[in-house]
Amino acid sequence: MEKGYIHVYTGNGKGKTTAAFGLAVRALLSGKKVFIGQFVKDMKYNETKLVEHFDNIEIKQLGRGCFITKDLEEEDVKYAYMGLEECSQKLSSGEYDLVILDEIFIALYFKLLDVKDVLEVLENKAINTEVVLTGRYAPQEIIDIADLVTEMVEVKHYYTQGVLSRDGIDH
Repeated sequence: MEKGYIHVYTGNGKGKTTAAFGLAVRALLSGKKVFIGQFVKDMKYNETKLVEHFDNIEIKQLGRGCFITKDLEEEDVKYAYMGLEECSQKLSSGEYDLVILDEIFIALYFKLLDVKDVLEVLENKAINTEVVLTGRYAPQEIIDIADLVTEMVEVKHYYTQGVLSRDGIDH
């Protein structure tokens, strides 16, 4: 690729991570090299099994996992910044065709990261590296610099009827 674009997948609807992983599979099947950094997540979801099937992918869960049900600690911020630094290195190296920063907007929303630091990482990415940022609450500053922005809008969800996350469909 001559130029890698910046994608934003945001909104309150289902499918942001799923869309990003779908793009990763497409890239992998084209022989491209992919890195996925997952902020705020620490469970091994089914999509993380991609590393068992493809050689050109690295998936790393960054930080200390989901803190939404507990109080935010300084350690959470430290680990988020360590994760951002690793993503920065992957983005600027030119070694990866596609880098996905999964749930980075949640990390920003809960103030684990500062938007100016994420903007700096994006500014320094290798010209040919495509990057996808996912999560609810994408800040306007990142929407403004993105080349593609998709907002997933929840119109209806079976979760509101008591259906829990289903293996192979929702996780």
